[in-house]
Amino acid sequence: MATSRKASATKSRSSTKSKVATKKSKARTTNIFTPEQDIDAYREMLMIRRFEEKAGQMYGMGLIGGFCHLYIGQEAVVIGISMAINEGDQFITSYRDHGHMLALGMDPKGVMAELTGRRGGYSKGKGGSMHMFSREKNFYGGHGIVAAQVPIGTGLAFSNKYLGNGAVSVTFYGDGASNQGQIYESFNMAKLWSLPVLYVVENNQYAMGTSIARASSNMDLSQRGASFGIPGEKVDGMNVCAVKEASARALEHCRSGKGPFILEMMTYRYRGHSMSDPAKYRSKEEVQKMRAEHDPIEQVRARLLSSKTSSEADLKDIDKNIRAIVAEAAEFAQSDAQPDPSELYTDILIELDA
Repeated sequence: MATSRKASATKSRSSTKSKVATKKSKARTTNIFTPEQDIDAYREMLMIRRFEEKAGQMYGMGLIGGFCHLYIGQEAVVIGISMAINEGDQFITSYRDHGHMLALGMDPKGVMAELTGRRGGYSKGKGGSMHMFSREKNFYGGHGIVAAQVPIGTGLAFSNKYLGNGAVSVTFYGDGASNQGQIYESFNMAKLWSLPVLYVVENNQYAMGTSIARASSNMDLSQRGASFGIPGEKVDGMNVCAVKEASARALEHCRSGKGPFILEMMTYRYRGHSMSDPAKYRSKEEVQKMRAEHDPIEQVRARLLSSKTSSEADLKDIDKNIRAIVAEAAEFAQSDAQPDPSELYTDILIELDA
């Protein structure tokens, strides 16, 4: 009985905090996009959704090996932020990275080809799902070690300040990484030197498979930087408008010389942690409820239809075009050549002029 009451209290505490945080975020959000912004957000989020669905299908067919972490359900986070950044701002994230690459305009063919280990992939077929990069698009990975990207993202911010280029390092990590010590070392340095870094916690509530209520004594991850003097805010990460608005404020804070800022995006992944995760730690009803009531793409779709900005036929055309792009990427990823064996010895050392 005592155990039951404790579990119930924990669940209630989690639910109450989540509701309070969501209300707080919504109160500051107009939730109004221009028709053009709504269509762009819809198209970009749907691109991620369809790409990830195809990647999951190809993984099931044995065409993609190794780890594969899908972003389905979390699309509003990266698209909302990408709508607020300036040219030159950098993204760096963990292993759930396909959506971040697509949001920055990386070629779906290059991303999918890397998943299948082909030479046309962004890492020449040597990195796979978790290790892709693009200097051209200011994407610095894709990192397989939990929280390892956070000190690197802080280092990018140090470089930005040193060079005076006005850029902000947008450094993503998950709720499961939020208890890692290297994050707090990074917080200390970032605040000490007033570095332009926006820390984005993608709180999908289950880390690798453990509820945050069972893993964290303090579940308000937006305030984890309080002891360092770093401000933070919770955001409805299923609402692309709320994400864009909060991100714009936070980016301005970082860019203006005030130092780091933390945004905790309250989001949800519909699939397991990775393709090998059956996600038995939550009920199917919970996932279905989130899809039915909070899906980020459906929110924008409903807005486009109710405002008569787009018709059902218009949205079907967008979906059709996106499916064609994804199909082309999948075809390329299966037909492109395998890397030459000599690639085993490249990209290991920097060649210096004599």
